[in-house]
Formats: sequence, C-alpha cells, structure tokens
Amino acid sequence: MPENQNNDSSPSRPEWKLIEKLLQSAHKEQKTTRRWGIFFKFLTFAYLFFILTVLLPKDLPSGPNASEGHTALVDVQGIISESEDASADNIVMGLRAAFEAKESKSVVMRINSPGGSPVQSDYVFREIRRLKELHPDKKLYAVITDVGASGAYYIAAAADEIYANPSSIVGSIGVIMGGGFGFEGLMGKLGVERRVVKSGAHKDLLDPFSPVKEFQQEHMQRMLDGVHREFINSVKAGRGDRLKDNPDLFSGLFWNGRDALELGLVDAFGSAGYVAREVIKFEEIVDYTIRPSPMDAIFDRLGVKIGSTIAQQVGLSDWLKID
Repeated sequence: MPENQNNDSSPSRPEWKLIEKLLQSAHKEQKTTRRWGIFFKFLTFAYLFFILTVLLPKDLPSGPNASEGHTALVDVQGIISESEDASADNIVMGLRAAFEAKESKSVVMRINSPGGSPVQSDYVFREIRRLKELHPDKKLYAVITDVGASGAYYIAAAADEIYANPSSIVGSIGVIMGGGFGFEGLMGKLGVERRVVKSGAHKDLLDPFSPVKEFQQEHMQRMLDGVHREFINSVKAGRGDRLKDNPDLFSGLFWNGRDALELGLVDAFGSAGYVAREVIKFEEIVDYTIRPSPMDAIFDRLGVKIGSTIAQQVGLSDWLKID
C-alpha cells in the first residue's frame, strides 16, 4: 500500500469537517435555548412576584396585641359550618383566647352570618356559657351587622347583650331540611322502573324516585321539631324575660333591627366600635379572630386550590393556631 494514501480517519476529510460544523451548531443552539429558558424563568418569577405583591392583603393579621386594657373582638363571618372559616372550632378558639387574655376587659362577638349547622351553633352557644362562668368579670356583647339569623342568632343569644343596626336582618328561629324533589310521577309516565336493593325498611328515606311514606314524613318532622325545641330553649335561656310574647317569634320569620328591638331579640343599636367605646369603655379593639394564614389568603385570592397544601408544607398554616 502506498505511503501517501489518505487515511479514512483523518480529521481533514470533508465528512469530519461537516460533523464538526454540525456539533458546533448544535452546541450554539443549545446555549441559546438555555439562555432563553433562563430568561423566561426569570420573567415568570417576576410576573408571579408582581401578582403576589398586588394581591397580598394589606391587612394581614398580626396576632393579638397584649396591650393594656382593651376590648377583645371575635368575628363570626359567613356560613356556620365545620368546613368553613366560621366553624365551631375556629369561633371557640378565638373566644377562649379573648376571654383568657389578661388585659381584655370584655369581648365583642361581631356577627354577619345567615346561620348554618345547628350542631356547630350549639357547640359555640354552650362554650360561651362555660366561658362566662369561668370569667364572670368579663361580659360578652354580640353585635349583628348585616345579618344575624338562624344559627347565627342561636350563637348571639348566649351573649349578655345583643346590638344591631336598624336595618340588620335578625331572627329566623326555625329549622329546615331540604327534601329534594319527587320524580315518581314522571318516572311512571316515562315508563321507567325504579330498582333499589336495600336492607332496612326505611333506608330509602327521602328517595326522590319513591313516593313519600307517611311514617317517614312523620319521623322527619319529629326530628326537626326536636332540633327546633333545642333552638327555642337556648334562645329563651339566653334572652329570658327580654323576649316579648309574640306567636311569630319562633316561627322562622326574620325582622329588621328596629322590629327585632321591639320583640326583645336585640337590646340596642350600635356597632362594635360603639360598644367598645360607650359600653365597655375601652375603645382600643384587639382582634382575636382565628383567620386563614397569610399564605392561604394569598392562594385563595389567586384561586389556586392547592394553596392550603403548600402553606402546610412550608409551615405557615398554623400561624394563628391557639392550643
């Protein structure tokens, strides 16, 4: 073989030069892609930072202030339910902290709620009575803003005095249970047969595709009447002889604040600030309400459902938890 014959593996061959150019081009493109990736990540971070800054609540809770001589405040806002902010646990924890604070002189429970669970309301009612016995030197004043009805009034009835606005909605001392709709007639007209397998004669209670049975209807009515009696007894125990003798008082009707005052459902007109300033005589108000953590509040505003999970992972969900 001649000595000057070209070596197939020589880097000077055109194929190797082409491969080298392709590798350089790919490397250059990779660097460009990485730079753009960093740029877009930075842009996304800046955008999220801007959104969080804009949506961050300006009034994030800072925890109870142990200042000398103040009126303690606990808010009851929205539906009273175990799964809502106005759950019995949250309300009770706030009330306990308010009563137990050495420098709180009295407690104002500010209510804006259409009611909710009778069980949750009864828990709060009984805890208020217990706290008042433990702290006889501190009074509890309920202040109804827009609405204090049904379960919310159940809670308010435990207070020493109830204040409202002339335009507040007050009352609705009754119990209701939605029974759904009855489709049995429609099913018959359509020729659709209802097939149910059950164990227990009344396991299909309130089944919308079956006719209402008289015994079942009477049973449900007795159950609701029992809950209603508990409601009435609690209101009477809290309000006493301040209630006027009116047949509609416990019928489920509700009234404006002015009529509620005449019926003895409320004691006077006034806001939380008025009660603190003119009744308790300690104008400074310290909020003991158990509220969502700042992290939860931010993610709630963003509409991100996983916000609470993230807040738990970073240790911020229990920021205001009181043991």
